Amino acid sequence: MDLEKAKCWDTSKKNSWKNTLLLAYQSLGVVYGDLSISPLYVYKSAFAEDIQHSQTNEEIYGVLSFVFWTLTLVPLVKYVFIVLRADDNGEGGTFALYSLICRHAKVSLLPNRQLADEAVSTYKLEHAPEKEKSSWLKVVLERSKTLHTALLVLVLLGTCMVIGDGVLTPAMSVFSAVSGLELSMSKEHHLYAVVPITCFILLCLFALQHYGTHRVGFFFAPVVVAWLLCISALGLYNIFHWNQHVYQALSPYYMFKFLRKTRTSGWMSLGGILLCITGSEAMFADLGHFSYSAIQVAFTFLVYPALILAYMGQAAYLSQHHHSNHQIGFYVSVPKIVRWPVLVLAILASVVGSQAIISGTFSIINQSQSLGCFPRVKVVHTSDKIHGQIYIPEINWMLMILCIAVTIGFRDTKHIGNASGLAVMAVMLVTTCLTSLVIILCWHKPPILALCFLLFFGSIELLYFSASLTKFREGAWLPILLALFLMTIMYVWHYATIKKYEYDLHNKVSLDWLLALGPSLGITRVPGIGLVFTDLTSGIPANFSRFVTNLPAFHRILVFVCVKSVPVPYVPPAERYLVGRVGPAAHRSYRCIVRYGYRDVHQDVDSFESQLVEKLSDFIRYDWYRTRRTSSGTEDDASRSTDISDSRLAVIGTVALSGVPAYEMEETLQTSVSGFATVESVTDVIEMAPVERRVRFAIDDQESQADTLTDNDMLREELHDLHEAQQAGTAFILGHTHVKAKQGSSVMKRLAINFGYNFMRRNCRGADVALKVPPVSLLEVGMVYIV
Repeated sequence: MDLEKAKCWDTSKKNSWKNTLLLAYQSLGVVYGDLSISPLYVYKSAFAEDIQHSQTNEEIYGVLSFVFWTLTLVPLVKYVFIVLRADDNGEGGTFALYSLICRHAKVSLLPNRQLADEAVSTYKLEHAPEKEKSSWLKVVLERSKTLHTALLVLVLLGTCMVIGDGVLTPAMSVFSAVSGLELSMSKEHHLYAVVPITCFILLCLFALQHYGTHRVGFFFAPVVVAWLLCISALGLYNIFHWNQHVYQALSPYYMFKFLRKTRTSGWMSLGGILLCITGSEAMFADLGHFSYSAIQVAFTFLVYPALILAYMGQAAYLSQHHHSNHQIGFYVSVPKIVRWPVLVLAILASVVGSQAIISGTFSIINQSQSLGCFPRVKVVHTSDKIHGQIYIPEINWMLMILCIAVTIGFRDTKHIGNASGLAVMAVMLVTTCLTSLVIILCWHKPPILALCFLLFFGSIELLYFSASLTKFREGAWLPILLALFLMTIMYVWHYATIKKYEYDLHNKVSLDWLLALGPSLGITRVPGIGLVFTDLTSGIPANFSRFVTNLPAFHRILVFVCVKSVPVPYVPPAERYLVGRVGPAAHRSYRCIVRYGYRDVHQDVDSFESQLVEKLSDFIRYDWYRTRRTSSGTEDDASRSTDISDSRLAVIGTVALSGVPAYEMEETLQTSVSGFATVESVTDVIEMAPVERRVRFAIDDQESQADTLTDNDMLREELHDLHEAQQAGTAFILGHTHVKAKQGSSVMKRLAINFGYNFMRRNCRGADVALKVPPVSLLEVGMVYIV
């Protein structure tokens, strides 16, 4: 899928008001479902503590003032006007910030980075490298491995809290909507009705996930629009009917009066007030599906005013009702005549809000896999037209079980709200910290500006976070427990992945060893194509040497395939394949590096084998064409060297053009690996196999092939060998690994590697399933890694 198609807007129409308004309307159902239903439970959660609603109305006015200024400062000022600008090629979220930082500073722990990656069109920097000013912070970050790890842990913490929010938000929103039944039935019936109905709705919601959001997405935006108009109308009605002077509570002075009167109880109630901004992170996380201006317009001119009116209306009603027979909540302020329609609309809106966070959870787990931080799971594309619409069966059913367990276990919005509030604030704190780094490293603003951003918004979020921590025993323990569990899984998987790569790097064999294999050593070449999968971007992997040692034969066409991730959201298909030779042309050995972004879905190719053969054919034509140019003296001296190494790679892409030369060549990057300084440890090694050309082919089958192939028997022979090998069949050679900790390792490391990692590896999807390898074509090589 092209990068241009990956975005939901055309850049030529980006400034069109018509297009912006259409995207703003569409964003309502995806982005604001969670945020728009917060009036259902904010006041109820805030007054769930020891504070009482008194005749002076200081408490309700204080809560309203806190809600107003929190909504104004965090979603409006912080996200809409600052954080949304920290996009990565139009993408947002925790991984987008981390990706930006990794591109502007060498802080990534993924060891297979190449200089060729910087030639990807989406690998753009805010400023040209030669114009960048190296700040002291950048120097300190790049030199400290500890800070690299700390930054990754911070990103993983934010990721785990988002996943935890995916468990809590559906339970919280649906339970709050269904709880409106308490006004229409007795307390005894209410206790036995709300929980089963909530569980049934959650069961249906998760059971429908495999159909994909796009099938019911057209229904989302109208529901959210109707809900926002509904709460706005109710707010206006309550303001004019009960208390037209409630606007006075918007003054910050009422926050001071509230805290002065309620003291500790008031501070603890902030854990309920912060729920008014749940879902704000979705504005940034879902930025890639819309545009900055669309999300800005939708929030500023519809969502924000509607929420303020809703909260003011509830406060106006409660200011005149101090002795209500029911607890403080949303439905008590709804007139009886419209209570049932509002209840139905609230349930629909809660389902929409839950859908948004569930889809976001699927997306962030897919991104975690790209970073090598999550065990492999099945990722299903649910839409052929909309990029990013995915479904993960295993995660879906786990979320469903946990959501229903939370609903049955807590049985009230107070405990669920405490848990949800802590998760929300943790994610926001992580976003604030990462954005501060982006301001310095990527935008090259003065450090004092980043410090002011961090202190101002960080202090607000820390205040709410501290209030949430006081509810540890009343539900807030759940997201902490989930985060610790998920972080352990993700960090262990990432740590073992890095150690396996280092082991492969230490034990790779030389090119001379490969070229020496032949009949004199009893090695035979058999018909067919052998695809050797490895994490190495250069060199011969140890699993291939083990394969040849046990089975003294390998295929006539040999391809070393590396599937790797690049710190960009998407890699355009035309730039996805890096292809080069391993040894001389007569050896028929090649290297292919397949690059994906962190938002790309790897199972986007129906037949990887066919596409790989097509790219190899293009590369062979290009390489012989380049050789002819070299022999005729049209290239520089650096290109005249004999291609007996695997250090020369070309970006192979295909475009349909007419009336152009057979080979279009663009200068991209020329580097040499001979000038690298010796490093002391393998953790300092970053392989940088250079790319020589970016090649786009537009070959006319009749004219171009006649010109380039007629007098080139060797080219014709190599293409013929490739075609014959494809007809003979393809074998996929993968390593079947078992990882063991070194003798003398700490108890913690032995537990993490010998038991934790190997247990996850045995129970997650294998590499053969992830790569769609036909079982009849699979050859597994047993490998034991001592790390």
